Amino acid sequence: MGAVKAKRMPRAVREQQMLDAAVRTFGRRGYMAASMDEIAELAGVSKPLVYLYLNSKEDLFTACIRREARALTDAVRAAVLPGLPADRQLWAGLRAFFTHTAQNPDGWAILHLQARTHGEPFAAEVAALREEMVAFVTRLIADAAREAHRDPDLPEAEVAGLAEALVGAAESLADWANATPGVTARQAAATLMNFAWAGLGDLMEGRPWTPPADAEG
Repeated sequence: MGAVKAKRMPRAVREQQMLDAAVRTFGRRGYMAASMDEIAELAGVSKPLVYLYLNSKEDLFTACIRREARALTDAVRAAVLPGLPADRQLWAGLRAFFTHTAQNPDGWAILHLQARTHGEPFAAEVAALREEMVAFVTRLIADAAREAHRDPDLPEAEVAGLAEALVGAAESLADWANATPGVTARQAAATLMNFAWAGLGDLMEGRPWTPPADAEG
């Protein structure tokens, strides 16, 4: 009686295995230095099979960007429960963001470092992720304004600027936290809350900081 053949792995499972290997390789070695041979070996498949499933190195990298971007946004959105006060929603979102980037440093390196430095279409993929995150934070800040004033007193441009600043700070802080031993996701989130929400809280209460008048002569 002949040997029983091993059950063939479903395509979707095999593809995720390849993406796992690619994220690790791209995240640690960089897009230019990473090789399809290395990715195939790490995934435990042949290089022709990687090409069969994902066409080219460029397509493989794009697939990694899209998967990691969706995982990050899903994690943040799932953590922010509607009905909570605005500060609790932002706190939950920041904790989810820093937890995810800490647990997936290779994916974060692809999104924040690799994809942005290798031109189109990679940069466009990350720009779409950032726009989604900024829009999400914009809504949180607008909701906080309504909660404080019972109407959206903050100008739309100011809300958009605050959201851009907050997302930019979170991105930079994630890089710092991942490179600094001992910094937890909770600590990183608390740092940004102390930096941002204290000021936002005053703003919501009608106590904005105003620049001094320019001295003339």
